[in-house]
Amino acid sequence: MTRATLDKKPHEVAAMFDDVAAKYDLTNDVLSLGQARLWRRAVAQAIDARPGEKVLDLAAGTGTSSLPFAEAGAFTVPCDFSTGMLTEGKRRLPWMPFVAGDATKLPFADGVFDAVTISFGLRNVRDVDGALREMLRVTKPRGRVLICEFSHATWAPFRKVYEEYLMRALPPVARKVSSAPDAYVYLAESIQEWPDQPELARRLQSAGWGHVAWRDLTGGIVALHRGYKPVA
Repeated sequence: MTRATLDKKPHEVAAMFDDVAAKYDLTNDVLSLGQARLWRRAVAQAIDARPGEKVLDLAAGTGTSSLPFAEAGAFTVPCDFSTGMLTEGKRRLPWMPFVAGDATKLPFADGVFDAVTISFGLRNVRDVDGALREMLRVTKPRGRVLICEFSHATWAPFRKVYEEYLMRALPPVARKVSSAPDAYVYLAESIQEWPDQPELARRLQSAGWGHVAWRDLTGGIVALHRGYKPVA
C-alpha cells in the first residue's frame, strides 16, 4: 500500500474526482457488480425524506444520490467539493441547487437541515471528526445523520476474497470503464484504511451525535451509520 497515494492533499483529491466525473456513476455500477444501486436504495429508505423537509447530501457528486430525496418531496441540496462533479451534475440535473462546499467548513447556517447524509465520501475527508461536528452544527435538534460508507466484511473468508478483489481485480476493471482509472487505486487503498463499524460509531458519538447505530449491507462491505442530534 502506498502512503503517498493515501496522503493526497484536499485539492489533489478534488482534482481526482474532477477527472472521474464523466463516467463516475457508470464506473461505480460496474465495479460494485450492480450493488451500488441497492446501496443507494437503502440510503433513501433509511433517510425516509418527507415533503417539506430539508436534506443536505454531502459528497453528492453528480446528484444521483440526491434524486430520491427530491423525488420524495424534500428540498434537497447536493453539495460536493469537486467542481468537475458539480458541473457534470448541473448538466444532467439543471433544476437541482448544487452547492460547492468543504465538509469541514460547510457554507450553511446552524440548525438548517432535518437530515444530513454522505455516501462513500467521508473517508475522502481529511478531517473526519471535524466533518462529523460540522454535520451536527447544520442539523436541526432531533435531526438525523446517515453515513453510507465502505466498511469491513464481517465474515473472515469473505473479507479475504473482498480484499483481493479491491487490490487485484478492481484496478484492471477500472482501466476499462473509468475516465481516470488511477483514481480507483487510491479509492481501493482508502477503503482498506478506513475504520471498522464500531470505531466509526464511536467517532460519531464523540462528535456529539446521539442514539448512534449501524446496519451492515452486503456482508459488511458497506455499513449505514445513523445518529440523531440531541435537543440542547
